[in-house]
Order: sequence, then C-alpha cells, then structure tokens
Amino acid sequence: MLVIVAAIALGGASARAETSDVAQTQPSNVSGSSDDAAWKSQMEARMEALEKENAALKQQPGQTPGTAPSAQVVGQASQVTERNDFDDQQQAAPRPNDLTLDPKYRGFVPIPNTPLLMQFNAKPRLDMMSDNRNSGNPDRFVTATIPVEGTPAYGGGEQFNISARGSQLRVDVRAPEMPGNFRFYYQNDFFGSGTGMAYRLQHLYGEFYNVTAGFTYGVFEDPDVWPDTVDYEGPNSMIFSRQPTVRYALQLDEHWELNFGLQQPSSDIDTTGNDATPVNHAPDGGMNVRWEDSKVGHVQLAGILREVGANSVTNGNQSVLGWGLNFSTVLNVFTEDSVQAQITYGQGIFHFSNDNFTYTGFAGGDAAYDNAGNLHALKYVAPMVGYTHRWSDKFRSTMTFGYVNLQNEPAQGPFAYHETYYVSANVIWQIRNQLSVGLEALYGDKIDASGAHGDVWRVQVGMVYWLF
Repeated sequence: MLVIVAAIALGGASARAETSDVAQTQPSNVSGSSDDAAWKSQMEARMEALEKENAALKQQPGQTPGTAPSAQVVGQASQVTERNDFDDQQQAAPRPNDLTLDPKYRGFVPIPNTPLLMQFNAKPRLDMMSDNRNSGNPDRFVTATIPVEGTPAYGGGEQFNISARGSQLRVDVRAPEMPGNFRFYYQNDFFGSGTGMAYRLQHLYGEFYNVTAGFTYGVFEDPDVWPDTVDYEGPNSMIFSRQPTVRYALQLDEHWELNFGLQQPSSDIDTTGNDATPVNHAPDGGMNVRWEDSKVGHVQLAGILREVGANSVTNGNQSVLGWGLNFSTVLNVFTEDSVQAQITYGQGIFHFSNDNFTYTGFAGGDAAYDNAGNLHALKYVAPMVGYTHRWSDKFRSTMTFGYVNLQNEPAQGPFAYHETYYVSANVIWQIRNQLSVGLEALYGDKIDASGAHGDVWRVQVGMVYWLF
C-alpha cells in the first residue's frame, strides 16, 4: 500500500511539474517558425530530463533492475503431499531446486530492494497430559525414560502436567526467482535443558544451488514419514537425525532424487564398569535415494557409515564400524488416507534413534565393551507403522506403533536399555485452518537387559495454533 501511495504521489508530482514547465517554456508568440522551433527544442530537452528523473525515482539506490520479486510468485509444487500434521515435520525439510510444499507462498512478504520473500510463523501450543504412573518425562512420551519395576522411580500414582514447551517460532526466507533458489530457514521450540520455557534450536540452515549447510535434518532421516501424533515426542523408533550437516541434493527427473551428506559425529559409548571416554575420528557420511509421486506417495532408502570410537586407559584406543539402512515410505490410499512406514536396521546407529540415550540422559547405545574389554557395535532394529484416516474435512485419526530392539553385551549389566514399545491412537479436530485440537491415548513399555519392565498409559489433549 505504501508503494502504491508513493507511486501515485510521484506520478502526480511529475504531472504537476510537467504542466508547470510547459507553461513556463511555452513562448508568448507561437506563430513564428523560429520561435516554434526553439520552443519545440526546449520541450524535448525538458521531457528527456523528466524521463531521467522518473527512472531515478523508480530505481532506488542499492536495487538493480529485475531484482524485486514479481507481485504474484508461483513456485513449483513438490511431488510430496503436505499432510498438515499436528506436529509438522515437513515444512522445515530442504528440497531440491525450487520445489516447495506451498507453491503459492502463503504468508510470504517481499523484502524491499531484494529478490527475497520472508515468512514469519508462530505456533503457540498447549498440552495437557495425565499418566497412570511416573512416565519418567512429564512433558513428552519418551519410552526410554519409563522406570521399570523394582526401581525407586517406578509407580508414584497418577500424575498430571500442562506444558507449552512445544510452541515454535519459524522464519522462512526464499528467493524463488533468483538463480540458485536461495533459502534460509530457522526454527526453535522451548525444550532446552532446564525447567520452564527453555530455548532449544531445531533448525538453522541455508540452501543455495541445492547445497544445504547448517543445523537441520541429516540424509539418514525422512521428515515426510513422521506420523500425525498429538504427542510432541513421536514414536520411539523414528530416526531423529538433526545436527550440524552439509548435504547436496541431485534431482534426476520429476520423480527421482539423490541426497549426499556429511554430519557431526557422536560416539555414544556405554562406559559401564570401565574408564572409557568417547572419541570421534571422522564425520558421519550418508546418502539416500528418493522416489516421489503426487498420486502414490514417496519411498526413500537411506544408508549411513560412521566410526564409533573410545579411549580407555585400561582397554586402549578402539573404534568400530557403525552402519545402518533406513527404509521409509508414505503411501496415499483411499483418496484421503495414508500409510506411514519405516524400518531401520544396522549396528552402532542408536545415536539416531528417537529413543537414544544421549537425548534422554542415559549412557550411550552405539557400542559397548564385552567382558574381555573389546569394543563392539550394538545391533539395532526398529520398525514403525502408522495409518491416518480422514473422517471428514474437519476430523482425522492416526494410529501408530513403534518398536525398538537393541542387542546388549553382558558386560553392560542388568539395567541396560534393551527394547521399548510405543502405541498411540488419536482423533484431531481441525476447528479452523490455523487451529487444531487433538485427543490421544498412548501406551509405552520398556524392558531392560534383565527382563524387568515398566509400562505407562497416558491420555493427552493438545491444542496448536499457527499463523500460516
């Protein structure tokens, strides 16, 4: 509106100036040919000067012709379907070239004198949770933290909690009409260390010519496969691989793409009974291949290689090979429904599990020492399946199952993490386009190396609002 008002004012000023100049330069006697020629010459010179003034006004300092985005930018829609999940993981994902989940760029505004568009999005969120006994984490449903029978933390009776720590702030900057398709993305929530609303960075990266660098998803994770849960944590078996990374996307054609990446290493070693200290010798490296189709869904196969190491005065400097495969897919069925599925298998890759020890405060689960003092990578297997059904435009439901199994070394002792189960079912009411309320029932079970287990039921009500 300011630009339009300024343009009208400038146009009016130019017209008034031109009229005034014409009056001043028009000769009193226009019948003579010599006077006519002089007046015509003066008018041409004045008109040329006015055109230069107008051009200078239109092109402000610091702006080059063609840099401002057009009034209505339309991008290229990704083959991936935006599912508008209660806990959205898709918007933050880097995508090759100019592909976007929202080709209309809703909520984006031009940044003056630049080719950039910017969107600020706030997502206030409130969760109310009731557990039948101590779950180990009152804010999120983390199956790894569930106390097992026979431990002091087990039991405790019914517990209730209200949290707003899942609220998010997002900034998305794009340049769809600039070569290289620049993008800057920022996101945070409030699940940082400490009590209350503690700041935690979730994403901070730049993308240019399909090279992404910063803090975001690694190539081993598939952000499009996360099921639609009210629980902010999500299933135990999901791959959670957000860390400092550099990655490159190569789009082969309309349906196929490759992604290659290096990321920050982290050797999560179980040091029970020894003096070992984790050490990193090389970055984690991985790749994935994706097939996407707007009608069918998508499929991704990802692989990762890593070196897991530890230094010990007693057992010396040792390292083992960690490797993993992650197959994930979302399939569209019955027009409005979808199936989400993932299975992960490997050794020395528990660091990437949503149930991982570093994330929950436990000792490491990538590798452990045997009774002879030799370091071994621990075998890991974790399937997940979810199904989303849309009852109507306003109501939808998702059922999710997750399972994690970690093969232990006897030297880890009886309290080592062994396996967990995660089950959830919900109904979500999309009250408005920007307001959702969800009701969810969750069940979790944890079994340690001794066979002791602990389980918890949770009922959760969540409400989330977002600008765009």
